[in-house]
Amino acid sequence: MHLNQCLYDLFAAKAATINIEILSIGLGYTAVTTSDGGIGLACTYFESHKPCSLNEPYRDYEGKPALELLDHLNSRDMVRRSMALAVVNALNYENAIRLPEDRDNRILLDRLDIHRGTRVAMVGLFQPILKLFEQRGAELEIIDASRAMGQQQDFYEKLGNWAEALILTSTSILNNTTEEVLKQTNHNVKTAMLGPSTPMVAEAFENLPVHLLAGMVPLEKEQILKAIRHGSGTPVLKKFSRKSYLALV
Repeated sequence: MHLNQCLYDLFAAKAATINIEILSIGLGYTAVTTSDGGIGLACTYFESHKPCSLNEPYRDYEGKPALELLDHLNSRDMVRRSMALAVVNALNYENAIRLPEDRDNRILLDRLDIHRGTRVAMVGLFQPILKLFEQRGAELEIIDASRAMGQQQDFYEKLGNWAEALILTSTSILNNTTEEVLKQTNHNVKTAMLGPSTPMVAEAFENLPVHLLAGMVPLEKEQILKAIRHGSGTPVLKKFSRKSYLALV
Protein backbone atom coordinates (compact mmCIF):
# COMPACT_ATOMS: atom_id res chain seq x y z
CA MET A 1 0.00 0.00 0.00
CA HIS A 2 1.17 3.52 -0.78
CA LEU A 3 0.90 4.75 2.82
CA ASN A 4 3.03 1.89 4.13
CA GLN A 5 5.71 2.60 1.56
CA CYS A 6 5.69 6.31 2.38
CA LEU A 7 6.21 5.57 6.07
CA TYR A 8 8.99 3.15 5.27
CA ASP A 9 10.77 5.60 2.95
CA LEU A 10 10.49 8.42 5.48
CA PHE A 11 12.10 6.45 8.31
CA ALA A 12 14.36 3.82 6.71
CA ALA A 13 17.56 5.89 6.87
CA LYS A 14 17.03 6.80 10.54
CA ALA A 15 15.97 3.25 11.41
CA ALA A 16 19.31 1.95 10.15
CA THR A 17 21.19 4.07 12.71
CA ILE A 18 18.91 3.63 15.76
CA ASN A 19 18.55 0.47 17.83
CA ILE A 20 15.54 -1.11 19.50
CA GLU A 21 15.80 -1.01 23.29
CA ILE A 22 12.51 -2.54 24.45
CA LEU A 23 9.82 -4.35 22.48
CA SER A 24 6.68 -5.02 24.52
CA ILE A 25 3.74 -6.79 22.90
CA GLY A 26 0.64 -6.46 25.05
CA LEU A 27 -2.83 -7.84 24.47
CA GLY A 28 -4.15 -4.39 23.56
CA TYR A 29 -1.11 -2.41 22.43
CA THR A 30 2.49 -2.86 21.39
CA ALA A 31 5.21 -0.47 22.52
CA VAL A 32 8.73 0.07 21.22
CA THR A 33 11.46 2.17 22.80
CA THR A 34 14.55 3.19 20.85
CA SER A 35 18.13 4.11 21.65
CA ASP A 36 17.53 7.78 20.81
CA GLY A 37 14.96 8.13 23.60
CA GLY A 38 11.89 7.47 21.49
CA ILE A 39 8.80 5.49 22.39
CA GLY A 40 5.96 4.54 20.08
CA LEU A 41 2.64 2.74 20.35
CA ALA A 42 0.46 0.73 18.00
CA CYS A 43 -2.56 -1.45 18.45
CA THR A 44 -1.62 -5.13 18.76
CA TYR A 45 -3.57 -6.37 15.77
CA PHE A 46 -4.38 -10.03 15.37
CA GLU A 47 -7.43 -11.85 14.08
CA SER A 48 -6.32 -15.29 15.19
CA HIS A 49 -3.16 -16.83 16.55
CA LYS A 50 -1.61 -20.11 17.53
CA PRO A 51 -2.03 -21.07 21.19
CA CYS A 52 0.57 -19.49 23.50
CA SER A 53 2.32 -17.53 20.73
CA LEU A 54 1.88 -14.25 18.87
CA ASN A 55 5.52 -13.71 17.89
CA GLU A 56 6.17 -16.83 15.82
CA PRO A 57 8.76 -17.67 14.70
CA TYR A 58 10.41 -16.01 17.68
CA ARG A 59 13.01 -13.33 17.08
CA ASP A 60 14.69 -11.09 19.64
CA TYR A 61 14.67 -7.58 18.17
CA GLU A 62 16.03 -5.80 21.21
CA GLY A 63 19.49 -4.37 20.59
CA LYS A 64 19.00 -4.72 16.84
CA PRO A 65 18.66 -1.85 14.34
CA ALA A 66 15.13 -0.44 14.19
CA LEU A 67 15.18 -1.16 10.47
CA GLU A 68 14.63 -4.84 11.27
CA LEU A 69 11.21 -3.96 12.68
CA LEU A 70 10.44 -1.29 10.10
CA ASP A 71 10.88 -3.93 7.39
CA HIS A 72 7.67 -5.56 8.62
CA LEU A 73 5.39 -2.67 7.55
CA ASN A 74 4.26 -4.75 4.59
CA SER A 75 4.32 -8.10 6.37
CA ARG A 76 1.35 -10.43 6.15
CA ASP A 77 1.85 -11.10 9.86
CA MET A 78 -0.38 -8.58 11.64
CA VAL A 79 1.54 -8.70 14.91
CA ARG A 80 4.77 -7.84 13.11
CA ARG A 81 2.95 -5.04 11.33
CA SER A 82 1.95 -3.77 14.78
CA MET A 83 5.61 -3.82 15.84
CA ALA A 84 6.57 -1.95 12.67
CA LEU A 85 3.99 0.81 13.19
CA ALA A 86 5.06 1.16 16.82
CA VAL A 87 8.67 1.62 15.70
CA VAL A 88 7.57 4.30 13.21
CA ASN A 89 5.98 6.18 16.09
CA ALA A 90 9.08 5.69 18.23
CA LEU A 91 11.34 7.03 15.47
CA ASN A 92 9.02 10.02 15.10
CA TYR A 93 8.82 10.67 18.86
CA GLU A 94 11.09 13.72 18.83
CA ASN A 95 8.72 15.43 16.40
CA ALA A 96 5.50 14.15 17.97
CA ILE A 97 6.39 15.37 21.45
CA ARG A 98 6.51 18.95 20.13
CA LEU A 99 2.99 18.89 18.68
CA PRO A 100 0.19 20.89 20.33
CA GLU A 101 -2.27 19.21 22.66
CA ASP A 102 -6.00 18.67 22.23
CA ARG A 103 -6.86 17.59 25.75
CA ASP A 104 -10.66 17.71 25.47
CA ASN A 105 -11.00 17.01 21.71
CA ARG A 106 -12.31 20.52 21.12
CA ILE A 107 -9.90 21.13 18.24
CA LEU A 108 -10.95 17.87 16.63
CA LEU A 109 -14.62 18.85 16.85
CA ASP A 110 -14.00 22.37 15.56
CA ARG A 111 -11.68 21.31 12.71
CA LEU A 112 -14.30 18.86 11.47
CA ASP A 113 -17.01 21.50 11.97
CA ILE A 114 -19.15 19.21 14.12
CA HIS A 115 -22.48 20.80 15.01
CA ARG A 116 -26.14 19.88 15.12
CA GLY A 117 -27.05 17.86 12.07
CA THR A 118 -23.47 17.22 10.87
CA ARG A 119 -23.39 13.79 9.22
CA VAL A 120 -20.44 11.83 10.64
CA ALA A 121 -19.15 8.46 9.48
CA MET A 122 -16.98 6.61 11.99
CA VAL A 123 -14.70 3.66 11.26
CA GLY A 124 -13.98 2.09 14.64
CA LEU A 125 -16.14 2.87 17.65
CA PHE A 126 -14.59 5.64 19.76
CA GLN A 127 -16.87 5.84 22.79
CA PRO A 128 -15.57 9.14 24.30
CA ILE A 129 -15.72 10.87 20.90
CA LEU A 130 -19.11 9.35 20.21
CA LYS A 131 -20.54 11.00 23.32
CA LEU A 132 -19.13 14.40 22.33
CA PHE A 133 -20.62 14.14 18.85
CA GLU A 134 -23.98 13.20 20.29
CA GLN A 135 -23.80 16.19 22.64
CA ARG A 136 -23.31 18.46 19.64
CA GLY A 137 -26.26 16.87 17.88
CA ALA A 138 -24.35 15.20 15.06
CA GLU A 139 -25.84 12.31 13.08
CA LEU A 140 -23.68 9.17 13.20
CA GLU A 141 -23.07 6.14 11.03
CA ILE A 142 -20.62 3.63 12.53
CA ILE A 143 -18.84 0.55 11.27
CA ASP A 144 -16.64 -1.59 13.50
CA ALA A 145 -15.81 -5.10 12.36
CA SER A 146 -14.53 -6.15 15.79
CA ARG A 147 -17.96 -5.39 17.25
CA ALA A 148 -19.92 -6.63 14.23
CA MET A 149 -21.33 -3.13 13.73
CA GLY A 150 -22.43 -1.87 10.33
CA GLN A 151 -22.45 -3.23 6.79
CA GLN A 152 -19.51 -2.34 4.56
CA GLN A 153 -21.48 -1.74 1.35
CA ASP A 154 -24.03 0.51 3.04
CA PHE A 155 -21.28 2.35 4.91
CA TYR A 156 -19.26 2.97 1.74
CA GLU A 157 -22.35 4.33 -0.02
CA LYS A 158 -22.88 6.79 2.80
CA LEU A 159 -19.24 7.89 2.59
CA GLY A 160 -19.88 8.80 -1.02
CA ASN A 161 -23.25 10.54 -0.81
CA TRP A 162 -24.12 11.27 2.83
CA ALA A 163 -21.13 11.90 5.09
CA GLU A 164 -19.72 15.35 5.83
CA ALA A 165 -17.02 14.16 8.24
CA LEU A 166 -15.10 10.93 8.69
CA ILE A 167 -13.41 9.59 11.82
CA LEU A 168 -11.04 6.83 10.75
CA THR A 169 -9.24 4.58 13.23
CA SER A 170 -5.51 4.35 12.58
CA THR A 171 -5.82 0.62 13.15
CA SER A 172 -6.88 0.71 9.49
CA ILE A 173 -3.18 1.10 8.65
CA LEU A 174 -2.56 -2.32 10.18
CA ASN A 175 -5.24 -4.12 8.20
CA ASN A 176 -4.48 -2.16 5.01
CA THR A 177 -7.91 -0.53 4.69
CA THR A 178 -6.97 3.14 5.12
CA GLU A 179 -6.70 3.92 1.44
CA GLU A 180 -9.67 1.73 0.55
CA VAL A 181 -11.90 3.68 2.94
CA LEU A 182 -10.58 7.06 1.78
CA LYS A 183 -11.30 6.17 -1.85
CA GLN A 184 -14.99 5.87 -0.98
CA THR A 185 -15.30 9.39 0.43
CA ASN A 186 -16.60 12.31 -1.58
CA HIS A 187 -14.28 15.29 -1.94
CA ASN A 188 -16.20 17.41 0.59
CA VAL A 189 -15.69 15.04 3.52
CA LYS A 190 -13.41 16.29 6.29
CA THR A 191 -11.35 13.39 7.61
CA ALA A 192 -9.46 12.80 10.85
CA MET A 193 -7.34 9.76 11.68
CA LEU A 194 -7.55 8.86 15.35
CA GLY A 195 -6.00 6.66 17.99
CA PRO A 196 -2.73 5.74 19.73
CA SER A 197 -1.47 4.04 16.55
CA THR A 198 -1.62 7.27 14.53
CA PRO A 199 1.70 8.16 12.90
CA MET A 200 1.90 11.94 13.39
CA VAL A 201 3.76 12.43 10.14
CA ALA A 202 2.36 14.98 7.69
CA GLU A 203 4.54 13.86 4.77
CA ALA A 204 3.05 10.36 4.77
CA PHE A 205 -0.43 11.74 4.09
CA GLU A 206 0.41 14.34 1.44
CA ASN A 207 -1.46 12.49 -1.30
CA LEU A 208 -4.38 11.33 0.82
CA PRO A 209 -7.58 13.26 1.70
CA VAL A 210 -6.83 13.43 5.42
CA HIS A 211 -7.24 16.76 7.19
CA LEU A 212 -6.24 16.05 10.78
CA LEU A 213 -4.11 13.52 12.64
CA ALA A 214 -5.04 12.96 16.29
CA GLY A 215 -2.73 10.69 18.22
CA MET A 216 -1.41 9.78 21.65
CA VAL A 217 2.14 10.77 22.60
CA PRO A 218 3.54 8.87 25.62
CA LEU A 219 5.00 11.00 28.40
CA GLU A 220 5.71 8.56 31.24
CA LYS A 221 7.55 5.72 29.53
CA GLU A 222 7.87 3.33 32.46
CA GLN A 223 4.19 3.65 33.29
CA ILE A 224 3.26 3.11 29.63
CA LEU A 225 5.37 -0.04 29.41
CA LYS A 226 3.95 -1.36 32.65
CA ALA A 227 0.38 -0.72 31.51
CA ILE A 228 1.06 -2.57 28.26
CA ARG A 229 2.60 -5.52 30.14
CA HIS A 230 -0.58 -5.62 32.19
CA GLY A 231 -2.75 -5.83 29.08
CA SER A 232 -4.24 -2.35 29.47
CA GLY A 233 -5.96 -0.34 26.76
CA THR A 234 -6.50 3.28 25.78
CA PRO A 235 -8.23 4.47 29.00
CA VAL A 236 -5.13 3.58 31.03
CA LEU A 237 -2.52 4.60 28.46
CA LYS A 238 -3.98 8.08 28.12
CA LYS A 239 -3.25 8.73 31.81
CA PHE A 240 0.45 8.64 30.98
CA SER A 241 0.25 10.35 27.58
CA ARG A 242 -1.19 13.40 25.97
CA LYS A 243 -3.59 13.80 23.08
CA SER A 244 -1.83 15.68 20.31
CA TYR A 245 -2.96 16.83 16.90
CA LEU A 246 -1.44 17.72 13.58
CA ALA A 247 -3.51 19.73 11.11
CA LEU A 248 -2.70 18.80 7.52
CA VAL A 249 -4.82 21.30 5.58
